[in-house]
Amino acid sequence: MASGGGIQIPSRLPLLLAHEGVLLPGSTIRFSVDSPRNMQLVSQRLLKGTSLKSTIIGVIPNTRDPEQDTEDLPTLHTIGTAGIAVQVVGSNWPKPHYTLLITGLCRFRVSGLLKERPFVLAEVTPLLLLTGRISEGNVFFFFSFLARLCVSLQLLGMLDMSVPAVAKFRRLLDSLPREMLPDVVASMIRTSNKEKLQVLDAVSLEERFRRTLPMLTRQIEGLKLLKKSRKMTPGSEKRVLSMRNSKGGPFPGRQFSLDRDEDSDDDGDDTASLEKKVHGANMPEAALKVSLKELKRLKKMPQSMPEYALTRNYLDLMVELPWSRSTKDCLDIRAARVLLDNDHYAMEKLKRRVLEYLAVRQLKTSLKGPILCFVGPPGVGKTSVGRSIAKTLGREFHRIALGGVCDQSDIRGHRRTYVGSMPGRIINGLKTVGVNNPVFLLDEVDKLGKSLQGDPAAALLEVLDPEQNHSFTDHYLNVAFDLSQVLFIATANTTATIPPALLDRMEVLQVPGYTQEEKVEIAHRHLIPNQLEQHGLTPQQLHIPQESTQDIICRYTREAGVRSLERKIGAICRAVAVKVAEGHRLPETDASTLETSPQQEGETTNSLDVLMFPDKAAPPEMPIVIDQMALKDILGPPLFELEVSERLTLPGVALGLAWTPLGGEIMFVEASRMEGEGQLTLTGQLGDVMKESAHLAISWLRANAKTYQLTNMVGAPDPLEGTDIHLHFPAGAVTKDGPSAGVTIVTCLASLFSGRLVRSDIAMTGEITLRGLVLPVGGIKDKVLAAHRAGVKRVILPKRNEKDLDELPANVRAQLDFVTAGNLDEVLNASFDGGFPGAQARPHVSSKL
Repeated sequence: MASGGGIQIPSRLPLLLAHEGVLLPGSTIRFSVDSPRNMQLVSQRLLKGTSLKSTIIGVIPNTRDPEQDTEDLPTLHTIGTAGIAVQVVGSNWPKPHYTLLITGLCRFRVSGLLKERPFVLAEVTPLLLLTGRISEGNVFFFFSFLARLCVSLQLLGMLDMSVPAVAKFRRLLDSLPREMLPDVVASMIRTSNKEKLQVLDAVSLEERFRRTLPMLTRQIEGLKLLKKSRKMTPGSEKRVLSMRNSKGGPFPGRQFSLDRDEDSDDDGDDTASLEKKVHGANMPEAALKVSLKELKRLKKMPQSMPEYALTRNYLDLMVELPWSRSTKDCLDIRAARVLLDNDHYAMEKLKRRVLEYLAVRQLKTSLKGPILCFVGPPGVGKTSVGRSIAKTLGREFHRIALGGVCDQSDIRGHRRTYVGSMPGRIINGLKTVGVNNPVFLLDEVDKLGKSLQGDPAAALLEVLDPEQNHSFTDHYLNVAFDLSQVLFIATANTTATIPPALLDRMEVLQVPGYTQEEKVEIAHRHLIPNQLEQHGLTPQQLHIPQESTQDIICRYTREAGVRSLERKIGAICRAVAVKVAEGHRLPETDASTLETSPQQEGETTNSLDVLMFPDKAAPPEMPIVIDQMALKDILGPPLFELEVSERLTLPGVALGLAWTPLGGEIMFVEASRMEGEGQLTLTGQLGDVMKESAHLAISWLRANAKTYQLTNMVGAPDPLEGTDIHLHFPAGAVTKDGPSAGVTIVTCLASLFSGRLVRSDIAMTGEITLRGLVLPVGGIKDKVLAAHRAGVKRVILPKRNEKDLDELPANVRAQLDFVTAGNLDEVLNASFDGGFPGAQARPHVSSKL
């Protein structure tokens, strides 16, 4: 072991080739290690060693570019620093490397190399150690150095000792032995690696003082000049001594700099501006108190600290939130009514609710924002109605898509203790709109998920509760924000998947599908003009008569909304745009001339000529008119036909009505029988409730077989004796469930057992009991509209659902006959021409309302 002055180092040291930074005795530096030799040194010496001796290595400055590291050993500097590795950290990103924290012990001189692979091992001789003495010849330089240091301490004394960096530096200088001053000061002040290398090469204490003195003098003069040129305020003096993330200094990973930060003035002005914004944001008292506390912490933080950016982002959000900024509502009810009518056709219930809110706002200005939930099939305009409501009120509009959200932090935000934390969507939305009374549309609230990260539906309970949302607390803000003036509108396709507690907090407004007449009006008022504008066409170039629109609705779309209708109209516009772009531009004339323009005898002119035969001249003075032939050419064969009368040509078939989240649908029920053992087979992906309805229907018919003269295949009174029944619900790929198919199954089986045909113009819905009663069901309006779309003329409903007929449009009620039945006798009498044998002839309610 080589020794000197009480510190012993091994005579053989592994050498770390430092590409950046110069380690001086008494200082601590972080080195990034990624070259092959250095990596081998760490893995074989530092990580595998178990004694203190194995953690002592030599650090040699390497001036060669690390990018040019080759197999050849570079020329080594003859003097290095022995140090002890106090920390080793490994990482694989962006490439494998180690980070070493090394504290310098003493200088050494390389006597000779012992080996070069896998790492450099050298014979070393220790030089002047940390406990060396000052000779008499060094006294002059020592006292000169101390004189300059005293000036520095005087300047330090002018600074605020409450700053931690200033206090630590002052205590360090007071406690250091005099022999350590040159190395420690050289490692602390701003110097280049070249200057530090000169201090490292200075073996004698006199030479070290001589080379460190100009560096300190330069630093002191710069500090004096800074003080003279800038009149420092007490707040700015704190930032003169800054602690930076660096690779040198007497403390791990820190370097103390006596010069002022280049951006300190800008930072000071920025902090002052932020403080002004905090006071001008009109925050509540609790929020202002938290913001000022965070601002005080921010002033004491150096910008290099990771928490500085987090705190600054938090304060920026606090001053940007609209604590007291709001928009003034437009309370003109007449103007609001006109605007709503222009934007949306039909939807009278929704419009009436908005006008009621405006009326109450005129009478009571402090009214809390309502929480509405629009429930209906896709494509009926729930989202666009929310946007129109915001436009009517003169408020800002913000949409939050909740479909698939499964993390409660999306609603409440993340706590600031997490990396990458951010506020929730509610607070972010308020920041985006910049006012505290916007219209928030919570889209697809019925499609919220649930995971290990929490239940977002439960987090919405506070947001959508009028008694709680005046003090909504986001985890990121951690202070209350008032949401009581926000108008929340949620949309959903069904309420079945919405938790009961959340559903209880919302006012549910049903938005059913449109009738065919309403779709025609919507198409000509909104859809066709929008599509013409999107495709660069004009009414003088394309004309779609109402008859063609009716054909598109009936034969090419079958939906509750109008999305498919809009797509079909878009397809027509694209086909016409191709012809127009090819040069078949027509003179601009009024579309009404189409109906009055005379044609010569034997001359036929239609839109197909223009669309399918580009070589044929376009009809003069006429836009391209879309008729049935053009529809077939553009959209293809019709997708839907009126198949009700065709499919009800055999006994054992009945037509039912079903409700889905996409709207009402018609549903065929088919039954057949064959010789067997009395088994019932059910197919069509049926749920448990629907299977139970089928068993109920069979049991009731068997119990009343004599009354209704029902027999099996050989005439026996028991319909199931020696007979198997197969009951099928077409569209087998679609899951079906619910009790409303009970009356349809009874009618289908009664038709099968009696051999009589069910009327081809009738559809039905209703739940049954074992006693033959017909119970009410839901979704009546959607189901009736589906029957109307399918061309059905008569609908059988439960008697207790008669009240739901008031919600139907007048034209639908006028075009349909409604039969309200309280028991299965009435259902069977209405389902068959001339009634059903054995059924009691009771007058049923048939209405054209």
